[in-house]
Amino acid sequence: MEALVVKLAKEGNTASMIGQILRDQYGIPLVKSITGKSITQILKDAGLAPKIPEDLSALLQKAKDMVRHLEKNRSDRRNIHNLQLLESRIHRLSEYYKRKGVLPPTWKYKPVVGSFM
Repeated sequence: MEALVVKLAKEGNTASMIGQILRDQYGIPLVKSITGKSITQILKDAGLAPKIPEDLSALLQKAKDMVRHLEKNRSDRRNIHNLQLLESRIHRLSEYYKRKGVLPPTWKYKPVVGSFM
């Protein structure tokens, strides 16, 4: 089972995608009930875990896309407000991961919403 998870990770799949593949194609609803470890733990043991957690990296990618939109549409007030909310979410999540030791204490996200106001 762990070898299958590692194989799927080496193909470039994220932890959530691995879970979906195992559920849909292999009929395995929960990896943890079979192996005693979560998919993320298996990836950490194999040295394949990402440096930034998957949920935080998704938020960072979304912020990058919003900034790219705002560079073309500087007067989009709704998007500016949504970027503020998203950056707040990024900050809260990064503080949580710093407390848990997942991110290094020196990791910082530089907010960009101020440049559009």
